[in-house]
Amino acid sequence: MAELSFAGLTYEQVVTKYNQTVVAVCVMRLKNWADAEDCFQNTFVRLYKNAPSLNDEAHLKAWLIRVAINECNSYIRKNKKFLSFEDRKDTAVDFPYDTSDVSWALVQLEPKYRDVLYLYYCEKYKVEEIADILSHNQNTVKTLLRRGREKLKSIYGGDGI
Repeated sequence: MAELSFAGLTYEQVVTKYNQTVVAVCVMRLKNWADAEDCFQNTFVRLYKNAPSLNDEAHLKAWLIRVAINECNSYIRKNKKFLSFEDRKDTAVDFPYDTSDVSWALVQLEPKYRDVLYLYYCEKYKVEEIADILSHNQNTVKTLLRRGREKLKSIYGGDGI
């Protein structure tokens, strides 16, 4: 049986190259390591099972991010009755207060702002690419970025960002 190839990479190479990106998306979305690990694994299982035909590594990375977000959303929907993420202080990710790393501030934002800000600042995607990944209009992404920046300013305590 021939080994699967994803944009010219083996499955193992994809996992090695993009594991940090996928886990960051999952942790930012769920604020919980154990739940993020489940969604992380499900994302790469879907990659292996579906074996999508992707043109290049940029499309592969965008596909992985979109699937990771969908996995997290699905997990939240399935467990909404049983879990209140705000009440889960015992297992929640504790991001240290560090003004050089915005992770601690991003997890305090609503997911719609967190997603666009993370993709824009951490993953260095352009507005058009974020719109494609999140299936939003470009103007919606621009609005979410602007409002998210305003919310970050209030978290940071001023105009210093």
